[in-house]
Amino acid sequence: MPSNSPEQIREILESVNTIALVGASEKTNRPSHEVMEYLQHQGYRVIPVNPRLAGQQVLGETVYTDLATLPEPVDMVELFLAPERTDAVIDQAIEQKVPVLWLQIGVINETGAQRAEAAGLTVVMDRCPKQEIPRHGLRTPANR
Repeated sequence: MPSNSPEQIREILESVNTIALVGASEKTNRPSHEVMEYLQHQGYRVIPVNPRLAGQQVLGETVYTDLATLPEPVDMVELFLAPERTDAVIDQAIEQKVPVLWLQIGVINETGAQRAEAAGLTVVMDRCPKQEIPRHGLRTPANR
């Protein structure tokens, strides 16, 4: 079952440092861009993932094709994808042994979440870290 309790969310957001944001956009009006920028201002390192933008820069970070091409391990993968497009990324997160899989608001994949949890990943689903950080008064990497 996804980890949506306040205690679990607090623990995740206080312990994570590097996030792969899958579905990153260069368009400033897109929610994925806004969330990436917010997380950067909170002190997280956010690595954008989007095959359409691979090799380009978004908010000062190089965009990568997929999780397999990331230059370093990440603590969390956040998905800004249509639910029917998440299975391949969930499988990559399992293969890469990423500790946390976070599915954004509206991104619901129960079977994928169960598969990830069975592989030992912590899963948060249908939540947004940009909302959760201030809601819980969390201390993020920038203000620890």
